[in-house]
Amino acid sequence: MRKVKIIGGAVTKFGKHMDRNMKSLVAEAVNGALSDAGVTKEQLQGAWVGNAAQGVMTGQECVRGQVVLRAMGIGGIPVVNVENACASSATALNGAWAMVALGEMDVALVIGMEKMYHEDRAKVIQGFIGGMDVETVAEFLEASKKEEERILKEREARGEKTKEKSGQRTVFMDAYAWGARRHMEKYGTTQRHLAMISSKNHFHSSMNPLAQYQTTYTVEEVLASPEVAWPLTRLMCSPIGDGAAAAIVCSDKFARKIGARHTAEIAACMLASGEDREKHEDSVLMRLGRKAYEKAGIGPEDIDVAEVHDATAFGELSTVEQLGFCPIGEGGPFAEAGHTTLGGKIPVNVSGGLESQGHPVGATGCRQVVELYWHLTGRAGKRQVKGAKVGLGQNAGGSVGFTEAALSVTILKV
Repeated sequence: MRKVKIIGGAVTKFGKHMDRNMKSLVAEAVNGALSDAGVTKEQLQGAWVGNAAQGVMTGQECVRGQVVLRAMGIGGIPVVNVENACASSATALNGAWAMVALGEMDVALVIGMEKMYHEDRAKVIQGFIGGMDVETVAEFLEASKKEEERILKEREARGEKTKEKSGQRTVFMDAYAWGARRHMEKYGTTQRHLAMISSKNHFHSSMNPLAQYQTTYTVEEVLASPEVAWPLTRLMCSPIGDGAAAAIVCSDKFARKIGARHTAEIAACMLASGEDREKHEDSVLMRLGRKAYEKAGIGPEDIDVAEVHDATAFGELSTVEQLGFCPIGEGGPFAEAGHTTLGGKIPVNVSGGLESQGHPVGATGCRQVVELYWHLTGRAGKRQVKGAKVGLGQNAGGSVGFTEAALSVTILKV
């Protein structure tokens, strides 16, 4: 297996781009990555394109990657379309990494792309429902509704005031809220801990010009925002969005041949899928993380910066624990101590994360890796993690039952 390097990356601003199509967003990201790498489109030998929901949103199926790349004059090379929920472009990276590592090609393009905003809200919702077992969604929602009614009665019995409902909610927010409540019951995690994580990520995004949201919020403001599904408030949850990200990956020999200016090694690029919780004592993510650490020859204590899948603040809390950054059950106090804030022990989601950078689902995995690449090459601007040499990206996508459907862990080193 050959060493594989990232030598260029670019990300569009995430947000509501109703006036732009997918071709426009992809062209911006790809041209930016090519320029960053010092590579021409004629040198590319293959492309992997991650996208989750364009088929639902616009009807474009089957050849999504070929369509956007041909529009900018890239053809002839193999184009692999990858659909794997929110982990689509992280999975695309795995494909490109493997082919370069095996010596089948020297330089490849990885793209993550998504447009989630649509005039028809029903299509947006259907795009998310498609990331679950559609035959069991109704059953899950009914169970979630009954539990929410039970919690409401308990809160009223304690004299707690119920809050204004957000009115905007996808089925995944119910799943995250379910997990958060059980974590609170088992470990004593509080809603305030979740608000601290959210406030931290909004602070980080204020230094990221590509973030969908760039406003800071105090812990109290996060707690006061409209409730989505208790204990989650709107500011603890990621928004939908539009955007694209691209990365150029190549062999170490190719990078040296062209004199690449900024390089980072893909030291591990691991994938897994969820399974029934009772099969193992450890979660799939815990086992996947250990495999990635072993592959990269490091441990969690060696990570300088991490981008993890915080579709909600609880997502970050749970992932930080499962990746071994802190003991299980201590994710809340770990964040409260400032360890995951820029300048802390292990800065997490310095981009602002999904909560603030935004979450165009098919683009997120590649975006995370490009963010890490920028930090490791000293080009992250005001949010730069000083001296970062090792970065970890963790991406999750969809769900089957009460577990993630797709998972990835990527480790970069310089």
